Amino acid sequence: MDAESKLVARIARAFPEKDKGRRDGRLRLGIGDDAAIIAPGGKTDWVLSSDAFLEGVHFLAKSHPPDSVGYKSLVRAASDLAAMGATPRFFLLTLAIPASRTGPWLDGFLRGMSRAARSMNMALLGGDTTKGDAVSISITVLGEIARGRTVTRSGARPGDLIYVSGKLGPAQLGLEILLRSSFRGKILADRSIKDGGAELRRLLRPHLYPTIKLKLGAWLAKHRVASAMMDISDGLSTDLARLCAASRVGAQIRSESIPRVALPGTLASRFKSLKPDPLKMALHSGDDYELLFTVPPRNIKKLIKAPGFSQLTAIGEVTRGKSITLISREGSKKPLKSQGWDPFRS
Repeated sequence: MDAESKLVARIARAFPEKDKGRRDGRLRLGIGDDAAIIAPGGKTDWVLSSDAFLEGVHFLAKSHPPDSVGYKSLVRAASDLAAMGATPRFFLLTLAIPASRTGPWLDGFLRGMSRAARSMNMALLGGDTTKGDAVSISITVLGEIARGRTVTRSGARPGDLIYVSGKLGPAQLGLEILLRSSFRGKILADRSIKDGGAELRRLLRPHLYPTIKLKLGAWLAKHRVASAMMDISDGLSTDLARLCAASRVGAQIRSESIPRVALPGTLASRFKSLKPDPLKMALHSGDDYELLFTVPPRNIKKLIKAPGFSQLTAIGEVTRGKSITLISREGSKKPLKSQGWDPFRS
């Protein structure tokens, strides 16, 4: 178990009264998954989650455009809803900000967040504001789903196939490019930039303006295709371990099957200090917000009809026991350690 998961478990143990909320049947799922599930009555469930986005931890004010900070902070929070199969509806914003950022920086931040809200059809309900030495963002999101259709982390069974959406590692590659680029975030706005500007914008976008798989998550839940699901926010090696722990199973994945990105050769000479390892980024880097899900063999034919099916990749199988194994191209096996993002790793 990674350090952050241990901290969450410690917090949960301090609140045994959480079980009281289940007595009247309204709390269907509490601490331990991507989001909590509440049954208010009727034909829908509410799905709730919260997410923090902190200056100096999740973004750098000198490197990340303010509209990217606003956009990404809401999108990454809503990704937890996609991971449960829910449709986002509302959000609350708590914002601590230095007085020096309440001018143009705040305007850019709000433009980005507003654009994200419109793209997901979400409405801001309220929140809180205060002054802080650095920008601190906390967002609570609320989505809805048909009663009993949410997909949790705990439903994977031995024999299920393990799938991921999209490619893994592009957010980390974008971050590495951003930190080495003299243009920083301006390259996305200034289309007059030459020398690979269009390609750089394409590589930076997954890090600055991620796209989450809302339609895919909702489809998998509605059609009961996935047995377990979560988003890949902290890296495949870490998030797969969390899904397996929740389902009390193990897994084996094939390295050659993992979809990954690489630095285009046309930009290699420009970023000579950047020597990315595509497999390492795919296994351990976070911020991709792709979906990781398991599918029983009997549901594979249904999966063909999923939105964006051509971008889905089977990377392995769920196994008995608790070990997680990486199989190389040559067939050798080794344990896959959780080496993704962990803010509490020493």
